[in-house]
Amino acid sequence: MTTSVSRSTVQAFFQAFASKDTARLAPFVHDDVAWCIVGPVELIRYCGEYRGKAAVLDVFGRIAPAALRLTGFDPEILLVDGDRCAMLARLTGVTPEGRTISYRCTQFVRFADDKVIEYRSIIDSFDAAEQFLGHPIDLSDVAQAPQPVRTRSGLFAI
Repeated sequence: MTTSVSRSTVQAFFQAFASKDTARLAPFVHDDVAWCIVGPVELIRYCGEYRGKAAVLDVFGRIAPAALRLTGFDPEILLVDGDRCAMLARLTGVTPEGRTISYRCTQFVRFADDKVIEYRSIIDSFDAAEQFLGHPIDLSDVAQAPQPVRTRSGLFAI
């Protein structure tokens, strides 16, 4: 049986998350946490899969700060339901090269005993990748997807 997490616990977790302080974050992270940030790992070093509290705190304390100095974490939408929550937020930071990066991301979080046991984040990775690179990604060599055509029945065919 799952135990519901309170909205205040969820908000406290995200405040600790935004603080970038591993000591504040640690009480919210389950020892057996599964943590995943979907994005281009080769370019954005804190993306990837991490298992266990020590690995997650290492991401916050060492890996992420080396890639991006977080300057803003602005929640736009927060939903809490049972032992889970979902958030849409804008993350802003500065790269070691001095570029300001700002992109939207979603977080899907599951709690057990008021601690994060599962964390999945999906970032707007194309937008973020262009910002990290400092230029638009050239797609001129990429084949164009077939355009849908409306049929007599009103359905689309490719």
